[in-house]
Amino acid sequence: MTKNTRTPGHSPKLTKLHKLSVAGVATLGAATLAFSLAPSHTQTTTSDAAISTAPVAFSQQPIKNVQASVTDQQAGASLKTQAIEAKKKSADAAAKKAAENVRKVQAASRSVQRPAIETVAMKTVAMKTYATKTYAAKTATTKTYANNLDGWIRQSLDIMKRRGIPGSYNGLHRNIMRESSGNPMAINGWDINAINGIPSKGLLQVIQPTFNAYHVPGTSWNIYDPVANITAAANYAADKYGSMDNVNSAY
Repeated sequence: MTKNTRTPGHSPKLTKLHKLSVAGVATLGAATLAFSLAPSHTQTTTSDAAISTAPVAFSQQPIKNVQASVTDQQAGASLKTQAIEAKKKSADAAAKKAAENVRKVQAASRSVQRPAIETVAMKTVAMKTYATKTYAAKTATTKTYANNLDGWIRQSLDIMKRRGIPGSYNGLHRNIMRESSGNPMAINGWDINAINGIPSKGLLQVIQPTFNAYHVPGTSWNIYDPVANITAAANYAADKYGSMDNVNSAY
């Protein structure tokens, strides 16, 4: 049996068993140290991964919310558009119906007014026809006369005929030529009438008082007017002599 002896000042030598035990302890310590450090590193990695991936998940959710909001807004806008179109259609229909009612009322009013309008139109046509016929009749009966001695005598004879005053063309013409030679402005300034201040004037040399007394209505009041002078003189001659045809000298 070997004795376990120690030499003073020297450490005892490690046996093979001792060396293996030390190595084992060292290995176990290293393993323990590695194990104790490993979870911290793993946790850090996991946390970093969670941190790095979390924002991605967080950023996707608002996008989904925005998309949903836009979809809702579009749906709301579509509903509003449909409501506006429906109101417009309703307003158009109401306006069309109102216009149709107005048209019906106007048509009914025209139907009621048509007889009155036709009556007025017929009366208007009748009045125009009457006026045209009257004008035509007046035009047909209105004679024109020449502005000379022949025309004056003929116009005077027509007036005398309407007034019932006798006389002929020859009787008037003959006396006119004797009295004034056919000058409607002739005036006698030397006979007794002139001396008395009332000279004889015109075609048949009539004084003013006689002209005024025997003036024929519808003729001029101017003593020098040829037709007025002839008709007044013929009216006077008819009263005094029965007719101008019976006068052969001063009268």
